[in-house]
Amino acid sequence: MNDSQRARNFWLGNAALAVALVLLLEMDRLWHAMGVWAFVLWAVVAGVGAYLLTVDKKKPPTNSGE
Repeated sequence: MNDSQRARNFWLGNAALAVALVLLLEMDRLWHAMGVWAFVLWAVVAGVGAYLLTVDKKKPPTNSGE
């Protein structure tokens, strides 16, 4: 995986986790509007964010400077 792909996954993962944080902070309103689906939405967004942050941990980073 090249460095631009790693950077893209890193920023998308952080963005998804930021959205999950906002959803968590607004969970009371969402719960009244959506019921249990508010938790399902939060869990999916947080899971996608965590996956995107950890997907490239299997391979060591490439050093293009050497």
